[in-house]
Amino acid sequence: MTDKSGGRMKLSQDAAIVLGLAGTAMSFAHSREDEAERWLRVLRMHGRVGEALQALGVPEAPLMTYARPVPSPAASVPAGRDPVDAICRRAVQMATARAADRVATIDVLFAILATYGQAFDRALYIRGTSRDELLERLASADLAVAR
Repeated sequence: MTDKSGGRMKLSQDAAIVLGLAGTAMSFAHSREDEAERWLRVLRMHGRVGEALQALGVPEAPLMTYARPVPSPAASVPAGRDPVDAICRRAVQMATARAADRVATIDVLFAILATYGQAFDRALYIRGTSRDELLERLASADLAVAR
């Protein structure tokens, strides 16, 4: 992936694993909501975001169909674009904006939040947490490290 300056942006090992697993999982998604759930499942196991999700008690639940409105079409990104590529590009932008030397799972998370919005919020809610709780947990972990 290249950043805005045309240089190559590296991926942290955890971010690379998340993006790689998502690349495999997204081809089986049938809707935007399915994609959001698949992102949550791969994020839960890796990096700082995974640690925060596990600390919040987010289980590695199997993908289930819950009673909900008719799902939105699978196209969560512009037609013809790969959702993993779109998230990766957005994560590179996030990492570049914070002057990081590599993309981390936190950048992937913020790219997902910006792309999937309510669909990702719902995936979190189904598993007993919220965007606010996740962001608070990540912030408190950062404060603990800084001390």
